[in-house]
Amino acid sequence: MITRSALTGSRAASCLLCQSRLFSLSYRRLADKTPTPTPTPTPTSAAIPGPIFATAETPDTPSAAPVTPPTANIPVNGALANAPRGYGKKFDDFTPTPLSRPIGMNFPPKAGENTGIDRRSIRQRRDDFVNYDKHLAKREFLKNKMSRPYFRDWRNMQFHKGKTFLAPPRLFKGDLSLYFPNLRGSTLDKKDPAAKTADTTPLLEGRASVVTIFSSMWAEKQARSFTSAEANPALHAALQGSGGRAQLVQVNVEEDTLKAWLIRLFAGSLRRRVGKDNWNKYFLVRRGITDEIRESIGVLNGKVGYTYLVDQQCRIRWAGSGHAESEERAGLVKGVHRLLEEISRDGVRRKPVGGDAAEDKVVV
Repeated sequence: MITRSALTGSRAASCLLCQSRLFSLSYRRLADKTPTPTPTPTPTSAAIPGPIFATAETPDTPSAAPVTPPTANIPVNGALANAPRGYGKKFDDFTPTPLSRPIGMNFPPKAGENTGIDRRSIRQRRDDFVNYDKHLAKREFLKNKMSRPYFRDWRNMQFHKGKTFLAPPRLFKGDLSLYFPNLRGSTLDKKDPAAKTADTTPLLEGRASVVTIFSSMWAEKQARSFTSAEANPALHAALQGSGGRAQLVQVNVEEDTLKAWLIRLFAGSLRRRVGKDNWNKYFLVRRGITDEIRESIGVLNGKVGYTYLVDQQCRIRWAGSGHAESEERAGLVKGVHRLLEEISRDGVRRKPVGGDAAEDKVVV
């Protein structure tokens, strides 16, 4: 007869046996798996310099080219290499210096560029959506955007009220100058049906243009220190006496939807302040100004106003930033007179095309 103690002992032995089997079986399964060897870096991949996203081609994807994030392709303008930006290294002290070389884009602008509108087809969007390399590039782009200090532009305002550079003492030579980009936005003109999608390039061609770019009231006041009738009456006298060959163009950049809506809500006061003759020369731009454009034309601080003198071929011949100095205002007026002389010498005139008086064409 089996006693209770013997039955309890057999149960305990069976439980210990099961546990030992369980542990031993799991241990054997893990031991049976051979560890995957860690690939050692080849001399080719170890010798690749540059950023962390640059990788060598692997045998699995022999035709895949290394993808660089959009921000990695931004060329740093040599004339502004040491100027503070909204990203990059933090400056403890900065003194602006005059522009030593031309700034701008490398290619002539065309109407319809830099609209900020995604014109890809559905098939192209699908191909981009399933492209892992483009996902990595977009991830890097968003990471760089999120890592930018929000108050960096405000902090850089402590350096000479945000002045990024000083205006050059004289105009840049025409054959060495770079181009002002095309910008698309809406104007204040109520009667023109194309006022909602207007480009700056057709307006700038064939004329000497003083272009101001700003995105806040503070920046607009800085730009007006160059161009307002109170601060620079000689400039307005030159514009009025040019016979339509010189003009003032204002570009208000506002990427925030709510602020752009407020600007449109008070468009009536803007029209009264600007004047009816300048309604088509006031642009509200919401998108299309990329980091590459900002680096090229020197718009390195979104809270600062910038002023440019653009010739009849959309080339930047002179530029100023921040609050105007007396020498800069005088240099701007001299530059306008110089461009008017070039227009008269070269015989540039504008005439309507196709019977439409709203369209102009540059004829040399």
